[in-house]
Amino acid sequence: MVARVWSLMRFLIKGSVAGGAVYLVYDHELLGPSDKSQAALQKAGEVVPPAMYQFSQYVCQQTGLQIPQLPAPPKIYFPIRDSWNAGI
Repeated sequence: MVARVWSLMRFLIKGSVAGGAVYLVYDHELLGPSDKSQAALQKAGEVVPPAMYQFSQYVCQQTGLQIPQLPAPPKIYFPIRDSWNAGI
């Protein structure tokens, strides 16, 4: 009985994550014009590093572990508009 419940829970969790990913892609119009996709990619590049730093600080505070300072990520400029359908 417990195995069936865990199996159902895993299915529901995976379905929720997949549904959330599809909603996010649709909501941010990532499959639309390339300028919107490029803007979303640039926004993610600005938001993700500070969020990862805050999360690591939270983990350090809660667990007492010391995480070494990582080097800054390289700046990557990849214009999607210039390479969109370039292989066709």
